Amino acid sequence: MIQYKKINGSFDMTGKTALITGGAGGIGEAAARMFAGKGARLALIDMKDNVDDVARQIAEEFKTEAIGIRCDITDVEDVNRVVDAVMDRFGEINVLSNVAGCVDLDNAEDIDFKLVENQMNVNALGPFRLTQRVANEMIRQGKGGKIVSVTSQAGFIAIDKHVGYTMSKAALIGMTKVLALEWAEFGINVNAVAPTVVRTYMGDRAWKGKVKEDMIEAIPAHRFAEVDEIAAAILFLSCDESNMITGENLVVDGGFTIK
Repeated sequence: MIQYKKINGSFDMTGKTALITGGAGGIGEAAARMFAGKGARLALIDMKDNVDDVARQIAEEFKTEAIGIRCDITDVEDVNRVVDAVMDRFGEINVLSNVAGCVDLDNAEDIDFKLVENQMNVNALGPFRLTQRVANEMIRQGKGGKIVSVTSQAGFIAIDKHVGYTMSKAALIGMTKVLALEWAEFGINVNAVAPTVVRTYMGDRAWKGKVKEDMIEAIPAHRFAEVDEIAAAILFLSCDESNMITGENLVVDGGFTIK
């Protein structure tokens, strides 16, 4: 059962430990900073070598505890190693943010199958592997928890050259719904945030020139999203203010998919 807790709109995360994938930059780092500002302890994981440096900077800036660990979420041994390390350091995990992802764009008839397979591994299978392990810790802890994954508007609409990315993000949306249904009895909320194009390295690499101009023109807000806007949505779904929300895919797209 997902318990009712009196809320005051503070979005407080004091005393909670949040594990964030992709935490060394982009949306993941923005979410980490937002969580830290609300009192959370942080475990940042990323493939980037500077993840520990980012964690130290955030710890110093926000006067909180934070660790950074290099990890490949597609590798089961790496996932188990990281979760064990986080449990050893903090004793529990209360929030999981699946932010890490990748994209490779090409026409469906031309795209290398290995690129499609990699997107499935990084964007869907890897997050499930980590989520399953963390959820088992949450169930054992008996305190419930919050799991939030970053999906995409491409997970439920068709966008040119996005076949592999769409397949993977659609799988992540489906995963969110099933896990929300099954894990509510343990007090675990499972939700997702579906952005439009976000101004990150990955977004800038995928959207250039005329396709970028055309996409911005098609978004009613007439711009791409910023990382802090997506981080704020993740924060909302990670704290007590969203306890009555589970199985949702919160769309943050400037109105692109309302047509």
